[in-house]
Amino acid sequence: MSFKKLKSQVEEIIGGGTSVEGRLTAICELLQENVDYYDWVGFYFKNGNKEELKLHSFAGEPTDHTIIPFGKGICGQVAVSNENFVVPDVKAQDNYIACSINVKAEIVVPLFVDGENIGQIDIDSHTADPFSKEDEEFLEWVNKKVARIVG
Repeated sequence: MSFKKLKSQVEEIIGGGTSVEGRLTAICELLQENVDYYDWVGFYFKNGNKEELKLHSFAGEPTDHTIIPFGKGICGQVAVSNENFVVPDVKAQDNYIACSINVKAEIVVPLFVDGENIGQIDIDSHTADPFSKEDEEFLEWVNKKVARIVG
């Protein structure tokens, strides 16, 4: 499915009447089911006043990594850098936390509310180097929409 078609479905989910958690899970499931190389999709958010991220909603295989300290792994690095992080080959990253032996690539895009990085969308792929600038722009757009309901 094209990102254009996915955008309209994300808009529908954002405007839905279910809980925030339900809408975030629905977005994760939509992306994981409709983008061939999005094998795991999740939202991590800052865990209160702690310097760590906590897994909120996801689609894909369950993970043991429900808490990630700032600076650790790709997600933890994005929590500190406030910048997108595209990893074409996870084996080439020294500071990578392996969630599954099948993961070959990862993209993490921070989620901002009022200029503050409050979380991120994290996508793992079993395909090597699948992410393009189009993926980054789409995920930035998704996070802007999500910011409206989590802010």
